[in-house]
Amino acid sequence: RRPARAVRRPSAPPPAPVAPAPRRSGTDQGLSPDRIVTTALAIADAEGLSAVSMRRVATDLGVATMSLYRHVADKDALLVRMMDAAFARAPFPDTPPEGWRDRLTIAARLLWKVFRRHPWLAPAVSVTRPQLVPSALPFTEWVLGALDGRGLDATTVFSTHLALLNYIRGTAVNIEAEEEAEALTGMDSDAWMDTQEPAFRQILASGRFPTMERLTAVPYDFDLDDLFEFGLRRFLDGVAVLLEENGS
Repeated sequence: RRPARAVRRPSAPPPAPVAPAPRRSGTDQGLSPDRIVTTALAIADAEGLSAVSMRRVATDLGVATMSLYRHVADKDALLVRMMDAAFARAPFPDTPPEGWRDRLTIAARLLWKVFRRHPWLAPAVSVTRPQLVPSALPFTEWVLGALDGRGLDATTVFSTHLALLNYIRGTAVNIEAEEEAEALTGMDSDAWMDTQEPAFRQILASGRFPTMERLTAVPYDFDLDDLFEFGLRRFLDGVAVLLEENGS
């Protein structure tokens, strides 16, 4: 018989090492939604909204990208916060004027100023699917308050408000487009138009567009701010007619 062998019981496995809790850097500890939004705004204002990403914002802040998600859900949420911050920097006067035209003029110029300050903002604002931006609501309230109680039904009041918003936004989308074109070509709009002049005159020489040929013989100084003011005055003239037709 073979001698019995002692049965060796397996020893208990050593305890698994416990990973130390990750430490946040000093910068991480000071991270906040306000710092994230401020940094994202600076990037968008300088380089356009396309330059804004969670990674880029984290890089500029000197933190890990994932640390941003403790404060902002995603890029869409960041965009809404950016929009809210942009509108909040242009508050309305505490006391509105009495006349509807003065009130609408103040609202329109204030919104134009915001779009001028942040060229990426106008393309980001949706008229068909409006984002919930708390600091943009005073514009709506101000405009609706200027028109309410003047004989217009609710649908007409809201349509007038949206038409004004869309006019300002539609004009302002050219701001970012022009800045991008100038950066790409190294020419401002006047210099670019000069390069198109010979071909344009050649087309007019065909005689197919006599009115255009006659009117463009007089120099036209294109200015986006002047165009905005011209359109705003004509829009308000139209509102005046609308109010007169409704007995206000």
